[in-house]
Amino acid sequence: MSRRFNKQLKVVFLGGVGEIGKNMTAIEYGDNVLIVDCGCMFATYDTPGVDLITPDFTYVDENADKIKGIVLTHGHEDHIGGVPYLVKDRLDSVKIYGSDLTLALVKNKFKEHGITSPKLIAVKGGETRSIGCFEVEFVKVTHSISGAYAVAVRTPVGVVFFTGDFKVDYTPIDGESIDLPRLAQIGDEGVRLMLGESTNIERDGYTMSEQKVGATIERIVESNRDSRIIIATFASNVNRIQQIINICQKYGRKVAFNGRSMKNISAIAVKLGIMSADDGTIVDIEDIRRYAPGELCIITTGSQGEPMSALTRMASGDDKVSIGSKDLIVISSSPIPGNEKLIYTVINNLYRRGARVMYGSLEALHVSGHACKEELKLMLKLIRPQFFIPVHGEYRHLKQHEELAVRMGIPQSNIAIPEIGAVFELKQRALVRKGSVSAGNVYVDGLYDVGDLVLQDRQQLSRDGMLIVLVTMGLESKSLLAAPEIISRGMQIGEDFLDPLKDIVSEEVAKIDYKGAGDRGKLKASIRRQLSRYVSNKLRQKPMILPIITEVDNA
Repeated sequence: MSRRFNKQLKVVFLGGVGEIGKNMTAIEYGDNVLIVDCGCMFATYDTPGVDLITPDFTYVDENADKIKGIVLTHGHEDHIGGVPYLVKDRLDSVKIYGSDLTLALVKNKFKEHGITSPKLIAVKGGETRSIGCFEVEFVKVTHSISGAYAVAVRTPVGVVFFTGDFKVDYTPIDGESIDLPRLAQIGDEGVRLMLGESTNIERDGYTMSEQKVGATIERIVESNRDSRIIIATFASNVNRIQQIINICQKYGRKVAFNGRSMKNISAIAVKLGIMSADDGTIVDIEDIRRYAPGELCIITTGSQGEPMSALTRMASGDDKVSIGSKDLIVISSSPIPGNEKLIYTVINNLYRRGARVMYGSLEALHVSGHACKEELKLMLKLIRPQFFIPVHGEYRHLKQHEELAVRMGIPQSNIAIPEIGAVFELKQRALVRKGSVSAGNVYVDGLYDVGDLVLQDRQQLSRDGMLIVLVTMGLESKSLLAAPEIISRGMQIGEDFLDPLKDIVSEEVAKIDYKGAGDRGKLKASIRRQLSRYVSNKLRQKPMILPIITEVDNA
C-alpha cells in the first residue's frame, strides 16, 4: 500500500488491556473502521447477579456508518462473547470474518439471541480479504482451540499485526502447526505496529505441548480401569476432547457429554470434521446407567467451578449424574484468576460425595494455550515491528512485555502501554497518544444491561444487608398511627438492636409537620440519614435503608 499519509491511522482500545478478557480493538483510517475481536468477561464476587461483562459500545454507536467489518482471531469467549451484544440492533448488516469453528460458535450465539442478519464469512489460514481500505491476512497459529489466527492488517500507512492468542506447539493434536515461515515473511516485508498478547509473560521457557496432557490422561485411564472417569475441561478445547475420545476408544470406554456448551460445541466440531469418534463410542448422558463404571467416561463443563455448570451441579447433588465412591473426577484446567474459591468449593463437595479428585496442583492435567516468555521472544524476533503495544493482560503483564521488547531491541520510545479507551495515532516516525474515547464495562443480567447504580446497589446489599422501615402516618393527626416496624435482611442483628432504630424513626417523624405527599421525600431522607449514621457508628456497616411510608386518612 502507498506510504503517502493522507490521514492518520488510529488504534482504539475498547477492551483487553489492563485486564484479562473482554478483548476488543478498532483500527480507524478516515471513514474506515475495522474491529478486531469482541469478547466478554464473566461475573465475579464483585458483580452480584451479573451474567457477563461486555465492552462499552459507545465508540461503535458513534462510528457505526464507518465500520467495514469485524475480524475474529479465534472462538474463545474473551474474544467472541460480546459479538451478539455488539451487532444486535446496531450492526445488523456487518460482515464478520473468522475460521469455520469460530463462526460456527458465533452462529450458535446468534441463534440464541434471535440474530439473523450479519453475514459470516469463513476464511482459511493464508487467505487475504479486502475489508474497506484494509487488506487483512489470516495466519495460522496454535492455541487451545482450533481455528486460531494471527492477523496482519495492511493499511494505507503500513502493516498492523495482531498476534491474537497463540503458543508455539510443534506437535499439535490437529496437525496444524503455527505458520512460522509466513510470520517470518511478514516480518521481512515490514511491520509498522505489532499488538502482542501478554498473558503468560511471567512464565519462563516454552509452553508444553497439548500432547503432554494426553499422556497424563491416558495414564490415568489405564490405571483406573474399574472407576467411572469424569473429566472436566473447557468445552472449546476441542483438541483435548479429541484426545480423550481417542484414549477412551483405545481402552474400550464409552464417552458421554454433560453440560449444554459441551454438547453444543462437540456437535459443531463433529459437523465441521474437527472432531470424530468411532460408531458407538459417543452415548447419550441419559443412557449412562446402562454401563458399568469402568466402561464409561463423562466429559463435562465446570472446570472453573461456575455456579450453574454441570460439574457444580454434580458436586451439589443437583444433576442427573450422581457422584459416588466409584467416580474419579479429573479437572483438566488451571484456575482463571478469581475463580480459585469456586473451584475448591466444588472439589471439596466432590470429596464429600466419596469421589476421588485429581486436579492441576496434583497432576500435569493442563497446559496453557498462551505463549510463555521464549515464544513471545520468538514472535518479536520474527515480526520485528517498528512500534509495539502489549495487549491481553493486566498492567503488570503489559509492563513486563514492554521490558521484554526493549531487551529484544525495540526502542523504549517506540512502545506504548494502553488503557481501556486509549487512542493512538500511527505517524511516519512516531506512535502518539491522541486522547481517549468512552469505554469501559457493560454489565449484562439476562437479556438486559445493568447500570452502574444497580450494580452498586447489589454490591451494597451483598456486603452490608438491608433495612426496611415501615411507617404508618395519620394525615389528620400528622403523627404515627403505630410504632415503626423495621425488617432486616442480610444483617446479624437482634431485636435489641432494632429497638433504638425504631426510637430514631419516631424522633424524626416528630420533627416534621407532615402534611402528605409533599413531605414524604423529606421524611424518607431524614430517616435514611439518621439510621445510616447510627448503624455505621455501631456496626461499621452501611446497609441499604428503604423507608416505606403509608398514609392513612384518620379523620
